[in-house]
Amino acid sequence: MSPPKALRGAEGGGVTAAMEQPRRITDSFPRRRRRPPGRSKAKRCPQARRRAPPPAEEPPAPAPDQSLLEMLRGFDLAWEYGPCTGITRLQRWERAQALGLNPPKHVRDALLEHRDNPDVTYSLWHQYEL
Repeated sequence: MSPPKALRGAEGGGVTAAMEQPRRITDSFPRRRRRPPGRSKAKRCPQARRRAPPPAEEPPAPAPDQSLLEMLRGFDLAWEYGPCTGITRLQRWERAQALGLNPPKHVRDALLEHRDNPDVTYSLWHQYEL
């Protein structure tokens, strides 16, 4: 007795329909070969557009003098001018001046001169959360 007609292949002898592997979702997309590591598309395609170089960054501000930082640390540690957490050094200086505590004028001059430098602007405890 021969197998049923539905199970016979095109030649009539094999069982192809029932033994076929299940299809995968990836079978419906064309296969693409991957590029070997280290080989970029630009090497294959000379007319490929090159990316513009990244914008030049501004050079970092020069580090302030150590004697200036020591003077500002001393201002941070002087409790007679009030607490220094949560505000900048200049805000603390201005608050102390408004309260009549007479903070040193050379500290204000240094803070205004180095206004763009975060090492000078913020107090010792700026990095710590309140």
